Amino acid sequence: MRYKLKMAEASIVKPAKKAVVLLSGGLDSALAAALLIRQGIDAEAVFFNLPFYSFSKKGTCKALDVARALGIKLKMITKDKEIIQIVRKPRHGYGKALNPCIDCKIFMLKEAKKYAKKIGASVVVTGEVLGERPMSQHRRALDIIEREAGLKGRILRPLSAKLLPETDVEKDGTIDRGKLLDITGRQRKRQIELAKILGVTGYACPAGGCLLTDRYFAKKLRDLFKNTERVTPRDIELLKVGRHFRHGLNKIIVGRDEEENRRLLDLKRRNEYHFEIAECGSPITLLQGPVSKEAIRTGAALTAYYSDSEDNPITVMCGTRELSKSTIVPRISESEVNRLRIT
Repeated sequence: MRYKLKMAEASIVKPAKKAVVLLSGGLDSALAAALLIRQGIDAEAVFFNLPFYSFSKKGTCKALDVARALGIKLKMITKDKEIIQIVRKPRHGYGKALNPCIDCKIFMLKEAKKYAKKIGASVVVTGEVLGERPMSQHRRALDIIEREAGLKGRILRPLSAKLLPETDVEKDGTIDRGKLLDITGRQRKRQIELAKILGVTGYACPAGGCLLTDRYFAKKLRDLFKNTERVTPRDIELLKVGRHFRHGLNKIIVGRDEEENRRLLDLKRRNEYHFEIAECGSPITLLQGPVSKEAIRTGAALTAYYSDSEDNPITVMCGTRELSKSTIVPRISESEVNRLRIT
């Protein structure tokens, strides 16, 4: 067996020092925390509740499940305004989609450093694996992140530590480098094997959950940045729901199922128009932007296109607080739908 980890290693009466662990809820960060705990370190976790993460259908955070399973405290940090600005104008650019991974990591580590100072922790721990992420987890990127976060020698990456320079806590004997690992690359076989040995469960899918790496989500976000000066967390939440269309200054969002219909109504502002067709299977459609006759006709036509109605023309109900008005529209063509589609 590759890992010779004995249960006695965890039998340390008094923790030596405190550490802050960046816990995403994924496999790598859960393992990093578990390895730290086995060395008797008093670990506290931080989770960044950022608007670009995808969550389970119940809306729960896997990081909380992992923290409970590990028996460590979890602090939730929400910095929507700051992270939206970083994504909009990253200093270090984007990855394959609209993911500014280096800038995001620097930001999170700076925040973790503040929390570490507050609780008296001497090291910040991450689940990063050398060579796993093409943009932010190669050696040069790790050096940039460490330097710009102001944490030189104070970021411990337990899964790849043997492939990286010694940190301060390794040099002073707080952490036994010999019990750290030398994992590299994108394969997760060793991590999955280690999770079984350590009894680490409850983590999210190893592929991760950042929507910024998804090219379809990125296309919608680019459109939002282009057409909206002040982007809010609510705007980001709407990007996660429905089919999105652009008609001049108007954004039109069409629900795909009952759950999305309910979500659109929950996120709708009181003065925004919404559409639905009575007495047939119909999406809820949300109209954003200036209200004009043409915008209403387009919103109604898209609603009709995705409904179960076979009528032509079709009567569509619309309104702000209530569906108190009606408009009659001809069936829109597929080519016109595709012309308006953002994604």
